[in-house]
Amino acid sequence: MFTGLVETIGTVTNLSSLDSTSSGGSGTSLTISDCGCILSDASLGDSISVNGTCLTITEFSDSDSDSPNHPASSSSPSPSPASASSYFKVGVAPETLRRTNLGSLKQGSKVNLERSVSASTRMGGHFVQGHVDTVATVLSVRPDGNSLVFRLRPRERGVLRYVIEKGYVALDGASLTVTRVVDDEDEGGGGWFEVMLIAYTQEKVVTAAKREGEQVNLEIDMVGKYVEKSVRGYFEDTGKGGEAAVLEKMVERIVGEKMKAMNR
Repeated sequence: MFTGLVETIGTVTNLSSLDSTSSGGSGTSLTISDCGCILSDASLGDSISVNGTCLTITEFSDSDSDSPNHPASSSSPSPSPASASSYFKVGVAPETLRRTNLGSLKQGSKVNLERSVSASTRMGGHFVQGHVDTVATVLSVRPDGNSLVFRLRPRERGVLRYVIEKGYVALDGASLTVTRVVDDEDEGGGGWFEVMLIAYTQEKVVTAAKREGEQVNLEIDMVGKYVEKSVRGYFEDTGKGGEAAVLEKMVERIVGEKMKAMNR
């Protein structure tokens, strides 16, 4: 679990195909550096958010360590010189590469990083799982004073039903507030939503450097999913009659309350 408050921006220093002993085959190993500030309390197996994707640390070395930390049975080679000071490695499964924008990373790419929450973490953003729902394409970027307004269209349009104005979304792991939503049936066609990055946030996340046509990882607020499932289950439990049965119960309750009030 994460807060959506990006702690630092790291640099991808190496990408390599994983063998069967490390990943189960056909995955990719990412080496990320420039991140010593979040590795001082790191342990093997810790969860870390990389562009909003929850991944597991398989090896790391912080600037104060004399040697890298990796499983005793690991046959991993020594870190590359570019990442010899502070770095960590994560394995990315094929499904994750398909669902997220991690498959487009290359050497030198910048990524948002955040450690998983602890008991002492302040919840300054919102609950972010690190389970990316889909990617969203940047349709436009326009200035608004010293802020930037991003208009985005999700690849899986169905997630738009969970996106509401003034609600939360996580873009590349950063918790942001939705400023406008246009559904498929509304003006503009295709469906899209907008978020605003203030000047301070622009300096702290990689999203600010995105341009039209580029993709960001999108995770919608999980609260919307729970609400939808609960409401659907309630309607299904009403049995025959569906919505009519629900409305009938609501009317009966309201009438009952009014009758009680009149008889007092």
